[in-house]
Amino acid sequence: QVQLVESGGGLVQAGGSLRLSCAASGRTFSTYTMGWFRQAPGREREFVTAISWSTGSTYYAHSVKGRFTISRDNAKNTVYLQMNSLKPDDTAVYYCAADRWVTVATMMSRSSHDCWGQGAQVTVSS
Repeated sequence: QVQLVESGGGLVQAGGSLRLSCAASGRTFSTYTMGWFRQAPGREREFVTAISWSTGSTYYAHSVKGRFTISRDNAKNTVYLQMNSLKPDDTAVYYCAADRWVTVATMMSRSSHDCWGQGAQVTVSS
């Protein structure tokens, strides 16, 4: 398994941008489909986006489509989440997750994942 460490969270005004990074340990990062999830206070954790280990295909939740972009750099063992046009409703703790050798669809259907990061707080002020 890989270990995941998020960075890049913070406080931003509505309409602003942030980029989250999730760095993975080990030599098997390229075999993991990577995803971002978020959990707002008093709400359940929800899927945000994911990127396939094999094809690089991506999928986005409707609420972030067109504003957020996921990407990965296998040479750096890192997955990124570029967040633009942020809204107060995007305020949450953002977690990266990893599932080995699965499709994005499989990752989305799972209730648990192989690896989780510790989370990064994103706060969007109005």
